[in-house]
Amino acid sequence: MYSPPTTRTDEQRTLAAQSAAAHALGITFTGPRQWGYQGRTLGQQARHPAHGACWLRLISAPADQANGKLWDGTAEAAAAFPTVHKPALHALHDLDHDGFAFRAELSEFIASPTCSPEPVLRTERNLAPAWWTRLRSDLDTIAATRTTRVAVRQQWIARALPQHAGVPAPDITHWATAHGDFHFANITEDPVILDWEGFGTAPLGYDAAMLYAYSLLTPATAATIRRELPVLNTPAGTTALLVVAADLLQSCSRGDHPELADPLHSLVTSLT
Repeated sequence: MYSPPTTRTDEQRTLAAQSAAAHALGITFTGPRQWGYQGRTLGQQARHPAHGACWLRLISAPADQANGKLWDGTAEAAAAFPTVHKPALHALHDLDHDGFAFRAELSEFIASPTCSPEPVLRTERNLAPAWWTRLRSDLDTIAATRTTRVAVRQQWIARALPQHAGVPAPDITHWATAHGDFHFANITEDPVILDWEGFGTAPLGYDAAMLYAYSLLTPATAATIRRELPVLNTPAGTTALLVVAADLLQSCSRGDHPELADPLHSLVTSLT
């Protein structure tokens, strides 16, 4: 899942673009490279003469696809959520290389480690009450923020729930803004919420449901999530859990985190 691009040519293209962006932004790298999902992103700690410790995140796409929700998400989140705990965005730099477009996002470096090295939580977490209070406050602020961006569409729900969860798709009546990729690998121990590229409207409770679904292998933590994020214990939360279960079961069918398939099917059965 988190790995360099599949070909040496793609990897070298990305590294060349990263070097050019670093020169343009005036930074020096100070940490190891961290590749994102299937090599689509590349992150690395750096130092800037004015901002100090920073994080440079590079995203790539074919030149004719360098637009839309994922491309602009970080910049739009910086404007939309000024009070939510997330890395400050210092600068953007766009460049083209060998038929591909790249966007470099220079952000505040967050020293606190993430709560998990990957989306699927495999080790129980005992997080303080104050941690959950701050996270709930941020989730409430995100949900209440108006946006024209869309994270989950009714049309997708209509197809995915019968196909992947084996249940009829509901008509969603309660929508709210969601981070859209809310799991413990995107939340630090402070907590600070990372990786905002996919935020947009989704069924109410979607972020809480995703955090819960990715934590099914750690039952004590999953139970804590149900207690600390009470939206999950409402009819809207049940709907959000079904939507997320279908989403992750679709990923399982593509070979991602197959160990979640049985717990997700059990979750669907318990909800229906």
